[in-house]
Amino acid sequence: MIPFALALPIALSGCAASAAGTASLATPGASAPTQVTTDPSCPGAAELKDAPKRVVTMDAGAAAFIVELGFGDTIVGTAAPDFAEDFDGDLRAKLDAIPVLDSARGSAEAVVAAEPDLVVGISPYEFGKFDGTPSVQQLHDAGSAALSACGAMQDGPMDNIDERYRYIAALADVFDVPERGEKLISQLRTEVDASASNAASDEVPVLALSRVPDAGTGIATNGGSSFANAIITLAGGTNIARDQLQDFATLSAETVAAADPKVIVAISGFSADSDAELKAQIAATPLLAGTTAARSGNIVVIPQRTLMSPSMLNAEAVRMIADAVAKAS
Repeated sequence: MIPFALALPIALSGCAASAAGTASLATPGASAPTQVTTDPSCPGAAELKDAPKRVVTMDAGAAAFIVELGFGDTIVGTAAPDFAEDFDGDLRAKLDAIPVLDSARGSAEAVVAAEPDLVVGISPYEFGKFDGTPSVQQLHDAGSAALSACGAMQDGPMDNIDERYRYIAALADVFDVPERGEKLISQLRTEVDASASNAASDEVPVLALSRVPDAGTGIATNGGSSFANAIITLAGGTNIARDQLQDFATLSAETVAAADPKVIVAISGFSADSDAELKAQIAATPLLAGTTAARSGNIVVIPQRTLMSPSMLNAEAVRMIADAVAKAS
């Protein structure tokens, strides 16, 4: 079974899919329509007669979007409250005040018992693909709609985070406040642009790591189809696994050595190690010690919740990587 912390951020980009798995919609903030192909099993849009009054969020990251749209008072419970750890200030206080239905992944029993009109999450994996979580059909049978960020399936690497903006637009639509969605999308796009303003113009190879590699097992990283690849691209870096069109990929030590990453992105949240411990372990492993990034100490630690799935805080991940990329240029 895939560990919750690892599997949850395999969030496929959010869009409203038809039964055939294809939808044509305008990318929020853009004038031209964008044709996207999605997994038809992913609930990228929700149909309710009225705006929801009782909402359950499958993680606190999804709750943050609803709070920012002004409907935090409709949230009757959340699972995965650890997603709130990356926030601070007033938003953090509001997230901490949400009742916790399940401290882990959100059991079907706990979610259904809350009698929600709508259940939302940042990943389709939260809807029946983790053991014990409610499927879309289970929720439908219980009288609840489901809404998730869903992934756009495409032939090339993922170079944008429009998934996040489509998800916000879908949330705003279900609450019948599209103008609030447009305003929030504009705000977040501006934040990303500002975070990427320091991005380098030269190609800088970047390696993302969710764990310290062991000899003989290959080096686990994020592939070109991943949300993390888009964050790295927006930050001006080049993911050395971008040609591996999947969410997760494994590279040989020889491949990594030949690519010689100048930046290593250490993704936290998969172990109890502190950021300093994680950086030290990566710098010391023989498989990476010879890379420019390890030798120069250009290793940046970023929480998996802001790098690998839609979040209100994605701009912070862009900024941190952009700074490291600029340092390597």
